[in-house]
Amino acid sequence: MSVPASVQWVGGVDGHIELIDQTALPGRLERLACRDVETVIEAIQSLRVRGAPAIGIAGGYGVVVAADEARRQHLTGEAARAHVLARAESLASARPTAVNLRWAVERALRAIETLPEDTPAAVLGEALLTEARAIHDEDRQLCAAIGRHGAAVLPAGGVLTHCNTGALATGGDGTALAVITTAWDQGRRFEVFADETRPLLQGARLTAWELVQRGIPVTVVVDAAAAHLMKSGRVAAVIVGADRITACGDTANKIGTYGLAVLAAAHGVPFFVAAPSSTFDLAIDLGEDIPIEERAAREVTHPLGVQAAPEGAAAFNPAFDVTPARLIKAIITERGVIEPVTRATVTGHM
Repeated sequence: MSVPASVQWVGGVDGHIELIDQTALPGRLERLACRDVETVIEAIQSLRVRGAPAIGIAGGYGVVVAADEARRQHLTGEAARAHVLARAESLASARPTAVNLRWAVERALRAIETLPEDTPAAVLGEALLTEARAIHDEDRQLCAAIGRHGAAVLPAGGVLTHCNTGALATGGDGTALAVITTAWDQGRRFEVFADETRPLLQGARLTAWELVQRGIPVTVVVDAAAAHLMKSGRVAAVIVGADRITACGDTANKIGTYGLAVLAAAHGVPFFVAAPSSTFDLAIDLGEDIPIEERAAREVTHPLGVQAAPEGAAAFNPAFDVTPARLIKAIITERGVIEPVTRATVTGHM
């Protein structure tokens, strides 16, 4: 069995984006058609599409949607280009922590930089669509490469992962989850543990769903049980993804990742990060300089629509935290493995 594509482009230059609505999983597999930029932005902000590579791909295609908006509004020349650039900035700003989104939007825009100012909106769209498809295709290939490189260094024994880093979060088989599934496809057998990942349960809802679709047994772990699980000796490695990696190797990922890294260090369990090269932001030196998205209190007080705290209670809800490089054994990219994780090895790898 396989997992359907989380993001895809349907039709030609006047087509649209089709997303798996990840907020409906695991109960329902629903697809959302995005024919205007506002729908794409809402899907990114509401986590209907999530995962740094996947939202980057959605952003790349979103710029194509912006060009089609200009065509449908009969905008021409400089007005069409201005519309695309303005909508592109709105897309790139939809979520602040994951660097892939802005990277993909800006890369797509470079495809039209050299076109004449009076280029019709439809022609702008054709150039943008070619580049967006290239971003998508490259992500499929790099996911496969990350899986191969990671499987080669993954130690024998149980593996614990956090949040969702599989096909739902990327354009291919995933990043950290691709390491697990590649090792499994190679014939290795081991226990797979997925943190539930509060407050939105991406591990329980999405990672476990993906593994079940692939026929790989998985055990969902309450976030607070990770220390007890590591102490039991059933975890030989922890592997997670990343939304931004700095020049020194500090890594932003889903909230709870830093705690796992501290626990792994305390129990002598190697902690791996798997991410594409587009996730590195060498313009940021230290993890403390990464902008951390704060999400609505209601996600904590009313998780998945169920009241879990009394009315009037406040909530602290950062979407990400930062793991310092000193706690990371290795970073796995499509280019290979960075070990040890230092400023010199990170910048040299890039």
